[in-house]
Amino acid sequence: MAYDLEKENKEILARYKDLIANTYRTLDEDQNKLIRKAFDIALDAHKDQRRKTGEPYIYHPIEVAKIVANEIGLGATSIACALLHDVIEDSEYTYEDIKKIFGKKIADIVNGLTKISVMNNQNISIQSENYRKLLLTLSEDFRVILIKIADRLHNMRTLESMRPDKQQKIASETVYIYAPMAHRLGLYNIKSELEDLSLKYNNPEVYNEIVSKLELAKESRDKYIQEFKKEVSEQLKEEGLNFKIKGRAKAISSIYRKMMKQNVTFEEVFDNYAIRIIYKSDAKNEKFLAWKIYSIVTDLYRSNPSRMRDWISQPRSTGYESLHLTVMGPDKKWIEVQIRSERMDEIAEKGVAAHYRYKEGYKNSDDQNFDRWVTEIREVLEQQQDLSTSELLDNIKLNLYSKEVFVFTPKGEIKILPTGATALDFAFAVHSDLGMKCLGAKVNGKLVPISYVLQNGDQVDILSSQNQKPKSDWLDFVVTSKAKSKIKTILNSEKNTRTTEGKEILQRKMRHAKLNFNDEEINKLQKFLNLKTSQDVFLGFQDGTYDIGDLRRYLEGRSLFSNILQRFRKSPTSKVNIENDTQAQDLDLIVFGKDEEKLNYSFAKCCTVIPGDKIFGFITISEGIKVHNDNCPNAINLRANYDYRVLVAKWVNAESFKNRIQIEIEGLDRMGMINDITAVISNSMEMDMKSMSIASNDGIFTGTINLEVRNRNQLDETFRQLKNINGVNKVKRLVK
Repeated sequence: MAYDLEKENKEILARYKDLIANTYRTLDEDQNKLIRKAFDIALDAHKDQRRKTGEPYIYHPIEVAKIVANEIGLGATSIACALLHDVIEDSEYTYEDIKKIFGKKIADIVNGLTKISVMNNQNISIQSENYRKLLLTLSEDFRVILIKIADRLHNMRTLESMRPDKQQKIASETVYIYAPMAHRLGLYNIKSELEDLSLKYNNPEVYNEIVSKLELAKESRDKYIQEFKKEVSEQLKEEGLNFKIKGRAKAISSIYRKMMKQNVTFEEVFDNYAIRIIYKSDAKNEKFLAWKIYSIVTDLYRSNPSRMRDWISQPRSTGYESLHLTVMGPDKKWIEVQIRSERMDEIAEKGVAAHYRYKEGYKNSDDQNFDRWVTEIREVLEQQQDLSTSELLDNIKLNLYSKEVFVFTPKGEIKILPTGATALDFAFAVHSDLGMKCLGAKVNGKLVPISYVLQNGDQVDILSSQNQKPKSDWLDFVVTSKAKSKIKTILNSEKNTRTTEGKEILQRKMRHAKLNFNDEEINKLQKFLNLKTSQDVFLGFQDGTYDIGDLRRYLEGRSLFSNILQRFRKSPTSKVNIENDTQAQDLDLIVFGKDEEKLNYSFAKCCTVIPGDKIFGFITISEGIKVHNDNCPNAINLRANYDYRVLVAKWVNAESFKNRIQIEIEGLDRMGMINDITAVISNSMEMDMKSMSIASNDGIFTGTINLEVRNRNQLDETFRQLKNINGVNKVKRLVK
């Protein structure tokens, strides 16, 4: 392919100038020289490389650096590292080269970014190790994770050029790991965009529908915001306040979660947008002015006290501060109003990075909170070598996403713990030794067991004994990662010693068998022996359960999933046997992989699949290939953790297959409604209606109908015609 190199060089220079347009006002001459030097090295390192789109690769690090500078708000060192973030991984430049040119600090950050770069087609154990490295590197320099999040954000913004299956794998991984990290670091805008983009590729139909409806509602939303601003601004100006008011639509992913959680349509989600009042203030008057504005707004509009959130008196552990209230606005609809100072707004927009900017001017606990969290993460990971990957990710996600309770020590110091934390979790939060020796607790002066679930405002005094030791049932009620890891460390100390011995034994035996001793080979051996974890493999060789003979058997059939595929590969004359509620049919409906092979398969029970649905295959250990709907509730987890076992699947002969589904219909009851519904289903669409259940209450009817459909097009047309019936306001498919 021919490229216009002169035009590309002009574009590269224009993008670089756009990057540095703002830095000259905030950085000194030496810092801007550092950024220029990093750009020159990156340009040289990537000079012969191109992205999937065909664009010069250097576009990517420039855009990542823009996100780091403008959307996260980091300084010259971070901008330089963003420009260099792929240099060690993708070019001949080494860590020593970067260290020699830029010094140890920048070289270490770039090296950290290289170590945690998530490679394609990794199995779950390798993903876990990358995630562990990611968090351990964070504990050394938090800029590594911030730049990594910026890198992922730009990759998500340019995901169109990837194959659909790769898009879904990356999108699933993003919502599983990177969005929670952005949330925990206070990068709420970036977190929302990552979740929105993940939804765009994981569930494009829903995403596009919400985008379309938000666009249709934009004119009325803008009109409403102007009316609100006019009424509130007059009152605020009378008080001499310096402020600005802006409105914003809620994140698409947030709207979708509410639709799913509350089982409502888009139109029934009442707070699709929010209004934010941002005011100027010095440090002394910040809280006073926030509550003054709150008083003015609630004088104008009736508030909903149950939805009031005071994150100013008690900021979140991320440093987030704001007053949230919900009021009955000018159009008599509930709307969320957020009140925050310019400082609070920057911290809300740019998270951890903004904390350090305000470190000298505002003496609050933001930095201590972040440092405390980093310390806890490091302690957790250092003690969790024996955790399965799923446990590791689930534990970390729990502490990233969970809501929090605020409790007090006997001296009145605040401890922040996840909702559901117990007295024992509190003991470990104070000190690991106190947790190990915990007998019970006094909460608000009353004796309680160590399993007592803490509530906001509790004052906790731990009772301990030198004779107390951790017990296995403690793991049943502790929720913090620190408590779990410390308990498991003691309980598994002997097991860990045996594991180390087994690992050394296996390493020697694999060397004799001429096998590589690495994560990938151990994972394959683990699956061959049908064991749950690699630790079980090491223990098996330590106690003599397995020996060199098992390694020889493994060598004979070492590619387990290739063997599974071979086992389910069909001969030219064989047919797939598919069972449904009516009869077994010999049909070749689905082909798999790039070569569109015919393989034996069955449908997963966790979701409903009808011909025409977007689908994928998943190779199970003992039940062959299972076909899932793309919208299956387990799809994101399977793609994020087991992508190497996911197969591209395609329909071949959908027209001749019938599948039973269930739909829900709702509307205004009237004479002849049932006849109109059955006329569409039986006469117009010629569908087989297996059963119908209709109930009416105060003029509103709801019903469920069981149908047999041939394909997705028939179902979509049926939905369209049903929605056009006079009085019908909702038709939806029920997922079994």
